[in-house]
Amino acid sequence: MKSIIISSDSSGSGKTTVTIGIMKALTERGFTVQGYKVGPDYIDTAFHEKITRIPSRNLDIFLMGEEGVRASYSRGNGDIGIVEGVMGLYDGKGIGTKYSTAHVSKLLNLPVILVMNPKGKSTTICAEINGMIDFESVNIVGVILNNVSKSYYNLIKAAINKNCNVEVFGFIPKDNRVSLKSRHLGLIQSSEVTDLDSRVDILGKLIVENIDIDRMLEYFKETQDYEDRFHLKSKDMKIAVAYDEAFSFYYKENLELLNELGEIIFFSPIHDEKLPENIDFLYLGGGYPEVFIEVLSKNKTMIWDIREKLNSGLRCYAECGGLMYLMDEIQNVKGDKSFDMVGFFKGKVFMSDKLHNFGYSSVEVVKYNQLLKSGIKINCHEFHKSYIRSMENRVYEVTKKMYDGSEKKWECGYYKNNTLAAYAHVHFFGNMDFIKDIVNYNSGGKL
Repeated sequence: MKSIIISSDSSGSGKTTVTIGIMKALTERGFTVQGYKVGPDYIDTAFHEKITRIPSRNLDIFLMGEEGVRASYSRGNGDIGIVEGVMGLYDGKGIGTKYSTAHVSKLLNLPVILVMNPKGKSTTICAEINGMIDFESVNIVGVILNNVSKSYYNLIKAAINKNCNVEVFGFIPKDNRVSLKSRHLGLIQSSEVTDLDSRVDILGKLIVENIDIDRMLEYFKETQDYEDRFHLKSKDMKIAVAYDEAFSFYYKENLELLNELGEIIFFSPIHDEKLPENIDFLYLGGGYPEVFIEVLSKNKTMIWDIREKLNSGLRCYAECGGLMYLMDEIQNVKGDKSFDMVGFFKGKVFMSDKLHNFGYSSVEVVKYNQLLKSGIKINCHEFHKSYIRSMENRVYEVTKKMYDGSEKKWECGYYKNNTLAAYAHVHFFGNMDFIKDIVNYNSGGKL
């Protein structure tokens, strides 16, 4: 598979727009396109899948390790691979480049195309491009200019051709018809954009009209297959996974590992009356329960069934939105009303106007429980504008190393019966012992 990375000098430059536009243009040409996303993001991967009809994969070195990223990349299935970067090209953890898009580029030996918005600049953008080329040994092969007029593009292109040793593949003109809306935690989910198909059709045409696709394809690079040791043996388990408008944040590889254990049965906390029958494990992923709290709260039969099953000892793992759903109630985004949730954990979720404990952290299990061995350590990511007030037992000690060498520590993760729930998002490739413990793998996966 030949691949390339779409990166930029900053967030908000149009990486996602350009990425899905190129995906659309290439699929229209008959290519099978495999999407990837650097970093922990779930929303961009859903947009990729909407266009390519192939599940997109995350490439996050902090969460997955270098071997995990190589394995995830090798699981890709397509003629063409397109990797969407995260933030700016060199933005990693803290003030270094480790775990950045540049790190992934060097790990997989993939070339990079920069998406840049030159607003208010001419020759200065050349200094920025040359600085990014010289900063580290990353193979930057070209530039796409975003949100510019044809005349402005011609000016900037002439400046880049004179001062930089990179290709200028084309531009995307400003067009409000292709803009993607956002909410308190980033982009609106692809499933909520009712006119996404028409927006993408327009975007694909803009790409074809203004970007030299043939020239760009010459820079896509063939890559090798890497070892993939991240597998589990079947334990004939039936695993229920919440998946609907409110819960859709799952890493593809996490689901693949669970599927290897037996059978995954997807269900909807919004639309279904109860859990699937005779399940051995319940996985409640992240999402936007706070956006759908009214309909979630009205589904009393589902709430009752989950609460009863968990009280009876069903093994369960819940992340972020799943944790919120298991509490007594969630306050709405406006902060003027609360809605009843499952009530397995006693406590209330409060919405906020700021991110709490945002970013990469490391988790250590410090309190004994029946799901995880004490001392397990795993890298995680948090991204939420909510907090919880609860007296339930906490099981994690979380450490976040700051840019200046200092550390921030807090307790998180709630444990009760056979249920573990936390804000932290975990990629199972980062610690196979974690997934083995929570599903009771070494004892056959059954209670």
